[in-house]
Amino acid sequence: MSAINKKYRLRKLKAGWRDTWLLLREFAFPLSIFLLTILGGGILYYFLAQIAGEPIPTPLESMYLVLSMTFLQAGGVFPQTWYLGLFYFIMPLIGLIILAQGVTEFSIMLFNRRARAKEWEVAVASTYNNHIILVGLGHLGFRVAEELVNIQQEIVIVEANPKADLINSIKAMGIPVIQDDATRETALESAGVKNARAIILCTQNDSLNLKVALKARRLNPEIQVIIRIFEDDFAHALQEQFGYTAFSATAMAAPAFAAAASGVDMTRPITVEGQSMSFAYLKVDQVSKLLNQRISDIEQNYNLSVVFIRHNNESDFHPTADSKLSAEEVIAVLGGPKEIKKLASDNHYSS
Repeated sequence: MSAINKKYRLRKLKAGWRDTWLLLREFAFPLSIFLLTILGGGILYYFLAQIAGEPIPTPLESMYLVLSMTFLQAGGVFPQTWYLGLFYFIMPLIGLIILAQGVTEFSIMLFNRRARAKEWEVAVASTYNNHIILVGLGHLGFRVAEELVNIQQEIVIVEANPKADLINSIKAMGIPVIQDDATRETALESAGVKNARAIILCTQNDSLNLKVALKARRLNPEIQVIIRIFEDDFAHALQEQFGYTAFSATAMAAPAFAAAASGVDMTRPITVEGQSMSFAYLKVDQVSKLLNQRISDIEQNYNLSVVFIRHNNESDFHPTADSKLSAEEVIAVLGGPKEIKKLASDNHYSS
């Protein structure tokens, strides 16, 4: 079994456990009522038995007797006093009605997760960490999702009204889709915004994108924001004032969104000797596969050129072949978009 399949199965197990735990919490109310019924009924029976002259040795034994009555298992001698005898008929009805209703609702919700699609998607999303949240599942959002999957990035999608064809294709990729209004903080929390490293906002509503960006930053001040804005000047202003990575309509492309979310600043491709080349730079992650690799190995393994390395605000435009990469260093490379995507994917590698 491949590592990807193992990770996917482990995630489903974690999601199943979390979902079951949430169901148990919902089941807590009828269970509490049932326990209070047994407790209260046992104490009442204890005192009534004392009055009737048919005493029970202890309140605890009386509670056990009432519990046994509930499941039609009460043994011993049937009481002679009429109001004690009523317990043998009333307690099974009261207890079983309360417990049966709770168990039935729990079983239906547990085994019919299709009827609880949103809760299940939230449970799956809760297993993600250091992932990317994508808000807006239009045609651009779908292309961005495909680009992110191609570079092996983990994503959670939030969309209030997804189209059936797009959501089916997305779910076929194993991506959780939370159908909710992203302007609600609970929707962002369900998508794991506090554990996410980036959020991409690509709806066609500038106001909505900006509102969600502000809420995401409030919930997670460290999150990287990539936002779709239709005005060039407004996009530049957002980058300068808030530190957002903003793409205007004229500069918009799905690969650019995906590259930005994966921590890569990549130029548009140019043609050099018939080959498509881009200039890009990225910061080496703490869990990167690139850690401690030599420059010569990077260039050979990824078929690109390392242009410079920046460490502690000092740039080396002629790094030696034996130089090794360390966390938080910024490297600039020149290569094909495919090779750069592979480099970005390995930079955010997680076992």
